[in-house]
Amino acid sequence: MQRILSRAARRCTNSSAAFKSPLAQANVASGLHSEDAPTCSNEYDNLTWKTSLVRSMQADIVNALRRGDRQRASMILSNFQNTDWALTKDDFSYILEYCAEAPDPLFVMETLEFMEEKAIGMSKGIYRYVIRALSRGGYSKEALHWLTLLGEKESTHATLPFFNIFLNSCGSSGNLKDAECCLEIMENYLLGKSEITYYELLKIAVLQGNLPAVYDIWKDCTRYYSPSIIMQRKILRALTTFGDLQSAYHILQHMVVIAAQSSGHLRLSSKRRYQSSRLDIPVLALSESEDLKLLPDCNLQPSQGKLATGENSADVQPELFEEKTQSFEIVELKADVLSEGNDLADKVGLENGSVPDALRFVGSAVRRILRWSFNDLMHACVQFNNCQLAEQLFLEMQKLRLRPSKFTYDGFVKTVIAGKGVAYAMKVIEVMERRGIKPYNDTLAALSEGYSKKLQLDLAEDFLERISEIRPKHIRAINALLSGCEIMNEPERAVRILAKMKQVNMKATLRTYELLFSLFGNINVPYEDGNVLSHVEVSKRISIIEMDMLNNGIQHSFVSMKNLIRAYGAEGMIEEMLRYLNVAENTLWNINSYQKSDLYSVVLHALVQAKESHKAIRIFKIMRSCGIPTDISIYTTMIECCKWLPCFKSARALLSLMLRDGFHPTVVTYTSLLKVALAKDDFEGALDLLDTCKTEGIEPDIQMFNTVLSHAYYKGQIHVIEYIVECIHRAKIQPDPSTLWYTFCVYEEHELYNTAIEALQVLSMRMISEDVSICSEKITVFEDIILSEEPDAELRIIRTFEAGEEFLATALLNLRWCAIMGATISWSPEESLWAWRLASSYDDNRRPHISPPEVPQSWGRKSYF
Repeated sequence: MQRILSRAARRCTNSSAAFKSPLAQANVASGLHSEDAPTCSNEYDNLTWKTSLVRSMQADIVNALRRGDRQRASMILSNFQNTDWALTKDDFSYILEYCAEAPDPLFVMETLEFMEEKAIGMSKGIYRYVIRALSRGGYSKEALHWLTLLGEKESTHATLPFFNIFLNSCGSSGNLKDAECCLEIMENYLLGKSEITYYELLKIAVLQGNLPAVYDIWKDCTRYYSPSIIMQRKILRALTTFGDLQSAYHILQHMVVIAAQSSGHLRLSSKRRYQSSRLDIPVLALSESEDLKLLPDCNLQPSQGKLATGENSADVQPELFEEKTQSFEIVELKADVLSEGNDLADKVGLENGSVPDALRFVGSAVRRILRWSFNDLMHACVQFNNCQLAEQLFLEMQKLRLRPSKFTYDGFVKTVIAGKGVAYAMKVIEVMERRGIKPYNDTLAALSEGYSKKLQLDLAEDFLERISEIRPKHIRAINALLSGCEIMNEPERAVRILAKMKQVNMKATLRTYELLFSLFGNINVPYEDGNVLSHVEVSKRISIIEMDMLNNGIQHSFVSMKNLIRAYGAEGMIEEMLRYLNVAENTLWNINSYQKSDLYSVVLHALVQAKESHKAIRIFKIMRSCGIPTDISIYTTMIECCKWLPCFKSARALLSLMLRDGFHPTVVTYTSLLKVALAKDDFEGALDLLDTCKTEGIEPDIQMFNTVLSHAYYKGQIHVIEYIVECIHRAKIQPDPSTLWYTFCVYEEHELYNTAIEALQVLSMRMISEDVSICSEKITVFEDIILSEEPDAELRIIRTFEAGEEFLATALLNLRWCAIMGATISWSPEESLWAWRLASSYDDNRRPHISPPEVPQSWGRKSYF
């Protein structure tokens, strides 16, 4: 206290603004002797000096509270008692104002206790600080007590702002019970509600996910007067949060009507927020008014999709928002831009002078509020994938001559990417660029993500490079590009992306690491088997990825562990794969039994591919003993495992288990059974399985036929190949390049060159089309390409690969090669002697003559299962 008075006295001396008697009184109160006390001049009166001293003491208390020195703040406050002058409520206003902003409810109560001892009166400003500090600090009961006292003292509408302060804290904390108590007190004192009251109640309803309460708030708010455009925007944002875009659109119609017909203006508050210029007169609290139901019977979550698509559930009440609302035609808008035949991507580039100005008398602030509201609804269309409404909103903005901002284009582009594709969105981007509007970085990231999903990785990477400042929120676009690199097997591109991430110091997410294990977890697959060098490199890569995960504090997920196990299995690193399977079982406690079954499925597939049949059998038995569920893919994998034993009896036992578990065989299952039968050259058994497959109503696919063709080729069984080729034709299945390769090579190896070329020509025709005759227009185009003598003819054919027509390009290259060899190109493959001979043999029901295979001893042994 002595130091405080000394500082105050020095300020008085420097300004020559003090006098003796008050200072002497303060010195006596603080224990200072008169000879030690500083002296001040008598130029200013007693009140001036006292005010300066009190302000200094309040500042010292606030500084102590900011430093966390509560003991010193309490000591300085207690020294107020040692003064002889009369204290007023203004002597504590600065302290209470700081405690309200901090908030510091404990020191507020300490200050209030001191003021009560000194019998210092309370002003409305003090009440405001006290209620704000108590409610924001979590002392809601005490705040409600002070609100009750205030209501008893002055039950007028002037006290409503204090209740709004309390409701604001309830909205921040989500305390429904306290909000209900506050509303009850307001009802008891007939205080009514203002727009701020409704807004605070609206925040509570949104926080609780209570859509019916939002409807009740709107109904109660519009019962007696028309809400301002600012309040309606808040209602609109609340509805978009729940996905009720239809009702939000009706609110937007209300706003346009108000903006066009009203002459009110908006003003900026001290916090740079727009406020309505009209008086916010509270709605009278009538006894017959309905209570707001803030406590929901059942919470409606924003994720419910019916609201987003405009479908009305039982709890949705769009008629509330349709009242007194017509279309935008109320303000005499013309639909010139809605002429049929024009593309929306071209309409978004219309100049403002092409339509009349419906809001020409509206101020810039109101127009800005309207544009923000359009943007709110536009971005809600992104979240709930409502492309149709987004297009309608964009056209309405053009009619209203509300110039779309970058944020508007951002929402519109994101919506049309999901609804109409990235190519359509690019038309909008071109319009933006023609108008000199540079897209947001978020817009470019959305375009990059869209092209990544379309596997157009060059364009995706280009848009990613155009982002001026890559931020953590753009990691989704980067992960999408990495996913595309994984699908297209482009690890080199992924390395460039990772280098870009390192350059901008962007941290990877869990999804990034999941993709990295897939991208860099193997080296040779699918081109060749792993070796010692590749195993060392894979171990090094996986260790680096895991170390980076550890440094960033990211734990393995089910997907990352699954991709890691798959990477080890693909490289043939069986021991490491089994070790990580054990790690996954011990560390991933949150995975369910079906996810664990998925991990075992990956392991079993890798073991079968590595010919580790006995380990696969052991793992399968562990699964069944532990009650881990199996599925059709696991049974199919284990049936294929039987080809390494080889044991067809085990395959039949697995088929019996599969049927017992309720799984029916698929074409993939029969393909695995074919592999087991062909493991010892049992072509008769394989053909019987094909017949059984058809009998069971399962249509074989080209992979199933190619399985037989592959084994027949390696064994030189020409008759089997010819029979299977005719089966493929009768099933109206288009052959693929593998079918052509097996057929051509088996004739070529037996030096049947003319037959090989004829077969290649017929199968190439069938690969283009299984129809008997090909369209004459296509024949002309194909002949020009096949018989062309230009040097870039092959290049023209190869370019068709870019359009995804791989089979067509392969067939055209084969036919061109046949023409170069001197063969006559006939577009009627059924006229070929080779095709006629195969058809005749099939019609005579003549199966190829196959020598019975030598039955191995292992085929008669007991089943492994």
